[in-house]
Amino acid sequence: MSLLEVRGLKVHFPITEGVLFERRIGAVQAVDGVDLDIERGETLGLVGESGCGKSTVSKAILRLVEPTAGSVSFDGHEVTRLGGEELRRLRRRMQMIFQDPYSSLDPRQSVGSILSEPIRTHNLERDGAKVEARVRELLEVVGLPGEAAGRFPHEFSGGQRQRIGIARALAVRPDLIIADEPVSALDVSIQAQVVNLLEELQEEFGLTYMVVAHDLAVVRHISDRIAVMYLGRIVEVASSDELYESPLHPYTIALLSAIPIPDPAVEVGRRRILLTGDLPSPADPPPGCRFHTRCPYRQPTRCHDEAPALRQLGTAHTVACHWAEDIKAGKLKPHEVPVEDTDALAAALAEQATTAPRAGRPRL
Repeated sequence: MSLLEVRGLKVHFPITEGVLFERRIGAVQAVDGVDLDIERGETLGLVGESGCGKSTVSKAILRLVEPTAGSVSFDGHEVTRLGGEELRRLRRRMQMIFQDPYSSLDPRQSVGSILSEPIRTHNLERDGAKVEARVRELLEVVGLPGEAAGRFPHEFSGGQRQRIGIARALAVRPDLIIADEPVSALDVSIQAQVVNLLEELQEEFGLTYMVVAHDLAVVRHISDRIAVMYLGRIVEVASSDELYESPLHPYTIALLSAIPIPDPAVEVGRRRILLTGDLPSPADPPPGCRFHTRCPYRQPTRCHDEAPALRQLGTAHTVACHWAEDIKAGKLKPHEVPVEDTDALAAALAEQATTAPRAGRPRL
């Protein structure tokens, strides 16, 4: 049995109008029918562009956001049905590393107080000396000196703050850690250090990760399997190597084509797939395949009126596309973007750049 099983997860935020008497007129379908499995000890990467619902999925799993429908089973416990003390006890085994290392730490608490609070809350240690020793141990595990316990968050850099956030997640000895964009707010050089730290901690403590990110290079480095999400739904799931070597969904293909390759000879001859149009509104998603409004492989049949199911193609490789087999076999090619369209777009952008007013430079 998987450590985490998510089935049909939906999170809809109501859209209302009126002041005295509110009336519901619609809903933002942030997450609309997500299925996920995470095995014990593995790392699942969840990727997609901003606004696709990645962070909402992670928060719904922990009940930081209440699901509208669906089930979340953690080690045989149905999370959506728990409440009060039962939910609090289960949350000790599921922790989260937040995206922003600046706003996720209380600036009025010392690092020692931040790390000792979950230990005391879950009654893991009662003796003050043992709690203090545990705090020093946690800081040393994440690469910070034990003396840092007496300092405050504003005295640390962004990378050090994220290490404190990781230490806080480890404080209660969890089984599952959900990392929501853990390195997106950090410098590139610091990102590698934090990712390597997460891998070392996984080996040392036998952790299970779900890593939410939009940086495909980071996800490939740390993940065993990767799930690709678009407009509230999962469109492809495969092992890390297989997804990067043989993507089947048009959206995944377009995402991977945007990754630069540090080889000029390969990069010059490589074709990048440009997606046209904007991401549709989750309050009014398009019918049929949600990606068909931007899909370079769009066909005149099925795409507009039939929603594709997530089905298995190959070993442990699932995809939600009607034409995945034809794309894999090379029978379908991405549509060419007319030259006149690109010329018109370039002219419009140039005109906008020359006519837009420039803000004055502030005096020092």
